[in-house]
Amino acid sequence: MIVVTGATSGNGLAIVEQATHRGAAVVAVARNEAALDALRVRLSAKGARIATCVADVSDAAAVERIAEAAVAAFGGFDSWVNNAGTGTYGTLEQVPVADHRRVFDVNYFGVLHGSLAAAHHLRARGGGAIVNVGSILGDRAILQQGPYCATKHAVQALTDTLRMELERDGAGISVTLVKPGAIDTPFPEHARNFMDQPPRLPPPLYAPEVVADAVLFACANPRRTLYAGGGGLLSSLFSQAAPRLADAVMEAVGTRAQQKPNDAGDPARRDNLYEPRADALRGSQQVHARTSSVALQLQKLPQGLFTIGLIGAGTMLAVGRRLAKGR
Repeated sequence: MIVVTGATSGNGLAIVEQATHRGAAVVAVARNEAALDALRVRLSAKGARIATCVADVSDAAAVERIAEAAVAAFGGFDSWVNNAGTGTYGTLEQVPVADHRRVFDVNYFGVLHGSLAAAHHLRARGGGAIVNVGSILGDRAILQQGPYCATKHAVQALTDTLRMELERDGAGISVTLVKPGAIDTPFPEHARNFMDQPPRLPPPLYAPEVVADAVLFACANPRRTLYAGGGGLLSSLFSQAAPRLADAVMEAVGTRAQQKPNDAGDPARRDNLYEPRADALRGSQQVHARTSSVALQLQKLPQGLFTIGLIGAGTMLAVGRRLAKGR
């Protein structure tokens, strides 16, 4: 049985759909009660075992009620997926401090509340899995999404700390951080925008089902980190190997790559920072999204084989950096 937050849109919706399709029972969590009801009716008609819980993950008491709902519906849960998230577009100066705090309330404290509730339940149950959906922006920051990047860096630290504490205690609970790259979700429409152009996610984009594949794999197979999308993994490796060059590239093209002047998306979805708006699996902007990720499939291999490949890729980047300096 799996608990999924942020379940009515984007990655969360894909996780719920794939989980129920594979036969798992799911408690779907979101702020949007109407969207939750529609999701439950639609999937139940297909034979899915699904319960719903209306909750804002920034509210610790509401998150405790999620665990209670899971116990009432299915006797408990084996995996908890912290997926709910929100964001802004604009410079650090443009985004009001209250909006900075709101992004942290959802993206960081929501993960904290969910992790603590899940760990308490799973300790008593004898083990399970906690999967936090982070971002490649937890590896490096980009322009126009400063608050979001900061929260994903914080989620990285939170996840690592939680893992160490549970391992030290022998709790039998795996803790995985899934790091998506750019995914074709309604995020650009849902984010509060302070730029002078409509936002978009820079290519290459992947379908939300790629993130769902990573998350559900982590529920059954302990992994420290999974990158959802090869583009994001390469971006992370490049930034670590050549951080100043990565900064220069971002400064030159980062803002333009996140704007789509002629495609504003669906106005009905715009700005869900404080209140839920229309939800959907994918964004409404015209984009091309890859439906699979070779990099993710490689990460599913026995860890030793993937580590060898990753070290090789890192070595190639390091050699390239030295050659570039020598020119």
